[in-house]
Amino acid sequence: MICAEPDIARMKRDLAALVAVNTENPPGREREAAELIAGLLADAGFDLSYSEYQPGRTNVIAVLNNGEGPCFAFNTHIDVVPAGEGWSTDPFTLTEREGRLYGRGSCDAKGPLVAMLEAMRQMAAHRHKWSGTLMGVFVADEEAASEGAKFYVRNNPPAIDFAVIGEPTSNATFSAHKGSLRPWVRVEGVTAHSGTPDLGENAIFRAGQLLGLIEEQHHTEVKCRCHPLVGSASLTVTRIQGGHADNVLPGACDILLDRRMVPGEDEEVVKQELEHLLTVARERFGVRAGVLRYQPTTGGATETAADEAIVQAGLAACRAHGQSEPGPFGFQGGCDLVHFRSLGTKGIVIGPGSLAVAHKPDEFVPLDEFINAGRIYQQVACAMLPAENAK
Repeated sequence: MICAEPDIARMKRDLAALVAVNTENPPGREREAAELIAGLLADAGFDLSYSEYQPGRTNVIAVLNNGEGPCFAFNTHIDVVPAGEGWSTDPFTLTEREGRLYGRGSCDAKGPLVAMLEAMRQMAAHRHKWSGTLMGVFVADEEAASEGAKFYVRNNPPAIDFAVIGEPTSNATFSAHKGSLRPWVRVEGVTAHSGTPDLGENAIFRAGQLLGLIEEQHHTEVKCRCHPLVGSASLTVTRIQGGHADNVLPGACDILLDRRMVPGEDEEVVKQELEHLLTVARERFGVRAGVLRYQPTTGGATETAADEAIVQAGLAACRAHGQSEPGPFGFQGGCDLVHFRSLGTKGIVIGPGSLAVAHKPDEFVPLDEFINAGRIYQQVACAMLPAENAK
């Protein structure tokens, strides 16, 4: 059940306006877009507020209390990745052709955001059809380190029972995602003239010994941890840097590890495993290495059980509005669901568009998926905020 059919012309106008606001991250500058979002909801009766974790890095929160019942929230992010080169049209001008809407963020995630706004306004206009509290929590910085979502949950927000996170899923239901840790590890050596290398200790050679252990750990242990929706955990290396002169033996070599976690893995336990790996490198090869710092990431892994009501509501809504394979599925990457799960919220991820075109030139959202997302979001929210809650 939906409250009303989406206003397609309004959705296109809103997406065009939002795409036109450049929220490339870095640097983000989400404030202007947050104010635009608030303006679009202003006449619908929502209480609106902003929160900033840094100047200009702004979340916008909308709340509509409509009697007794649970609290349901829509969430997605305001920032986008840099547009880059190779576009056929201006990335910040929404362009429609052949049933597609092109523009940076059209599917990741301003398309989902606008579909959520449309669902929220339709629900606000038909309050007799549901009961409870409806929220929109639209955050900064998901593309880099989820600082907006982390800031929101850190400040003891009101309890949220259910949430739908907007990310491009081709309007299928995703109920799990991977998490990530990225430690910078420094391997120590001893500098010397490169003409007399035996007088020093080459940190790059020592790093090579550690790299072998990392590869071994991935193949023999980490990738054996498999989740039915997101696949295997992983451990790999994505950056390496060492040395400061052509004729000097490097005294240090830094490597960046990328550890992808699956639901059920604990971040602290994974950190202990990484420390143990460095201990093995010391004992086996004499490698002296330690973790310098952890790069910020979107966060840990999570899942919502398939038999939860919101997962079943998501599957039903996706199936009812054009998705023949509604899921549930799991993300290989991360998103902000994990932060809402930390509040005890039961949530899923649904949105129009495909990750296959996100972050690329000529990013687009299919028009039919975009409109259907407005219907799906309404149906899920109404299923979790039934009118019989009203007293």
